[in-house]
Amino acid sequence: MKKSIILFLILPLFVFAQKNSKEMVEIKKFQKTLNAEYLNPKETPLRGENLANFKKHPFFPVDMKYRITAQITKTENAIPFEIPTSSGKTKLYIEYGRVNFKLDGKSYALTLYQSLDLIKQEKYKDYLFLPFRDETNGKETYGGGKYMDLRIPKKGNTIILDFNQSYQPYCAYNAHDYHCPIVPEENKLPIEIRAGVMYEDIYHH
Repeated sequence: MKKSIILFLILPLFVFAQKNSKEMVEIKKFQKTLNAEYLNPKETPLRGENLANFKKHPFFPVDMKYRITAQITKTENAIPFEIPTSSGKTKLYIEYGRVNFKLDGKSYALTLYQSLDLIKQEKYKDYLFLPFRDETNGKETYGGGKYMDLRIPKKGNTIILDFNQSYQPYCAYNAHDYHCPIVPEENKLPIEIRAGVMYEDIYHH
């Protein structure tokens, strides 16, 4: 009987540890892939000395409180619109929907977008773009905000927002060659999101 009780108590802990381990593997894969991309001369936005001096990105410590299940409210009859970019040009997007989530007991909402250029490509037709700003911008992260890449859920109306997998736009590292969408005002969070890629402002000096 005692063995059964102990097993009953241990099993949920084992399942939780497994789940946590799977999520951690996913986050570490994101970090490794991003570092590899920036070290690859064919993919990196870095140029000259910035590329030569780059070793790896600084990341906030992984914190699972920033891996959140959010509710999606799909936008009906969305009309394409232009988002200004860092270069002054614009890019065409369409609003996919709003995500509502809780963090530290408080409720927040962000808007998800789809690029009209990307969704024409088969591999990106379910791609969602989540640009956001928070109170770390201009301090530990890029002043213009951060991005997150997501996919349309295959079923249901929930989606995982893992801020541990958020990153800076290319123009944070190379403003000359890249035109990055500016984060819309509606996606500005009044809190610190201490997760994902950190930023050292050495690229515009």
